[in-house]
Amino acid sequence: MKTTQSVALAPHKGAALSRENVLLLLLKMRTFIALFLIVGFFTMTVPGFLSTGSLVIMIKHIAINAFLALGITFVIITAGIDLSIGATLGLCGMIAGWMITKGIVLPMFGIAIFPSVWVIVPVVLLIGALIGAVNGWIITRYNVAPFICTLGTMYVLRGASMLTSDGQTFPGLSGNPQLGNTGFDEIGAGTFLGIPWAIWMMIVLALVIAYIARRLPFGRHVYAIGDNERAAELSGVRVKQVKVLVYTLSGFCAAIAGIVVSAQLSASHPANGTAFEMNAIAAVVLGGTSLAGGRGTILGTLIGAFVIGFLADGLVMMGVSEFWQMVIKGIVIIVAVIIDQMQNRMQQKAAVVAQKAVMEGK
Repeated sequence: MKTTQSVALAPHKGAALSRENVLLLLLKMRTFIALFLIVGFFTMTVPGFLSTGSLVIMIKHIAINAFLALGITFVIITAGIDLSIGATLGLCGMIAGWMITKGIVLPMFGIAIFPSVWVIVPVVLLIGALIGAVNGWIITRYNVAPFICTLGTMYVLRGASMLTSDGQTFPGLSGNPQLGNTGFDEIGAGTFLGIPWAIWMMIVLALVIAYIARRLPFGRHVYAIGDNERAAELSGVRVKQVKVLVYTLSGFCAAIAGIVVSAQLSASHPANGTAFEMNAIAAVVLGGTSLAGGRGTILGTLIGAFVIGFLADGLVMMGVSEFWQMVIKGIVIIVAVIIDQMQNRMQQKAAVVAQKAVMEGK
């Protein structure tokens, strides 16, 4: 009788497990599903949504969010967060605009030096990386929560951006041929093989970070820290150094975004990058990176950036008001976090079931 009962219950248990496996698979594929649904919806409702011209413009916009999202992916994999990337973008853009339009003034000599774009870009990238390194150092040295540290940094950088120009815009970043500082705006407007430089930069950055994640020991250490920081430390991983480096990378990528935004607009404004960190975090989480750490892929982040970008531009092309756009983006972020938590719970449950099955097999 017991045997008959167990046989009768087995199909129900197997069916339940099968349903959970299917649901878990759908959750893992959520980014691709979301991309397909969004592109399909706007293709049907917005004339010319997938035209060549529209695609190029949209991907140029997507590249900005992709720079930020790619940079913050390692941070989130280590179970951290960086809320200062939008402000870093703004400050780096302002510094570039200041050097192009005002130059570096040397009062003691009564002169102003106007550096070339080949000097401006490395300096701005270095400043962005330094901002990230300071974040990482504060977090690891004083054991400050990343949320609090980077929130404070965000306000500091926003204030610094305002101070560089008294809250005004630096316009006309094309430079002056007589001063030899032209070419900056070509970063935003120039093309190679008919494709804008911003898109090429996005592709190269994604490939480099993906290579680091999959092929280098540093990438494995990042995942190990996110999975179990204490165990990683006991196994010889230099946890503090790795964390400082991931925040440095985040700041570096934010500086790239700041350069590209200012070059595309041919102007720098202190408010550039405001709330961009939210779009970047949404892209990373939509792409399958867990806010709890230890899980995520660069490809997923890139696709997540496309989801957010197509959604934002599609709403604009439909004529949806800016206020409703904010509401919809907020809902997307909330849904992304909920799905992330659902996936975490289901994976933990699956791991427990698998471990139990192994123990019973023994």
